[in-house]
Amino acid sequence: MWDNFWKLIDAQLKELESAKGADDVMRILGKDEPSAGEAFFAGSGGDDAVSESLITAGWSYVWAEWEQHYAMKAPDGSGITYVEGDVYRGTER
Repeated sequence: MWDNFWKLIDAQLKELESAKGADDVMRILGKDEPSAGEAFFAGSGGDDAVSESLITAGWSYVWAEWEQHYAMKAPDGSGITYVEGDVYRGTER
């Protein structure tokens, strides 16, 4: 079971490496898990991070409180805020 879970997480992170905007992030992460955000990343306890994949895709930080709470801007100008796995559109605090 866990093997399949981490394969899914790895696939999401790989796909995020080509995310050009917030719409892509929302589509890739979806909302299969209970979440307060529009999307959710269930692998936040793993070795790799959403932010690392988005940096590969050309995103940049707008602000960061810590590694599990930050906002990033996409190449298309849209943005997301990440809070401990919950993902929201926009970059305002």
